[in-house]
Amino acid sequence: MTTSTNREDSVAIRIPEINTLVPEIQEVARALVKATGNGSVPSGTISLVYLRAGQLVGNTYQVLRHTSDLRRAGESEERIACVASWGDATCFTDAERAALALTDAVFQPNPRGEERVPDDLFAEVAEHYDEKAQATLTAVIASAGFWMNVALVLKPPPAGQAA
Repeated sequence: MTTSTNREDSVAIRIPEINTLVPEIQEVARALVKATGNGSVPSGTISLVYLRAGQLVGNTYQVLRHTSDLRRAGESEERIACVASWGDATCFTDAERAALALTDAVFQPNPRGEERVPDDLFAEVAEHYDEKAQATLTAVIASAGFWMNVALVLKPPPAGQAA
């Protein structure tokens, strides 16, 4: 028998004043936004990467947040829905597919200990992004990992739900 629980009562961030307690986190956030928003990778691609990372990690807060970001930016519902199965979806550009493949390589579990980002995958990324964009995409993925971990530990309420 499966039981469901109402999570409304448990939706509250664990450390609501984290930015007051550790104000440097806001400095990190501003630096990451500045570094990744340099224009070398389209903002839509960045949001797709964040959404995909959230899906892979299983982080509802990040999935809902970046789904909202994509909608506000005018992204189609079809493309948003297809991020979860991007590998066989035809609605992404080759550059977006390379960015999503890199995201998968970094965030998917690797139980066999194989190289996560093999040379052929990085070569695929390099076909679509110059060195500055490659560095930016790397920073985007690192930033996604940072924020995923913060959200997993602190459990902020999903977008649209009050704390």
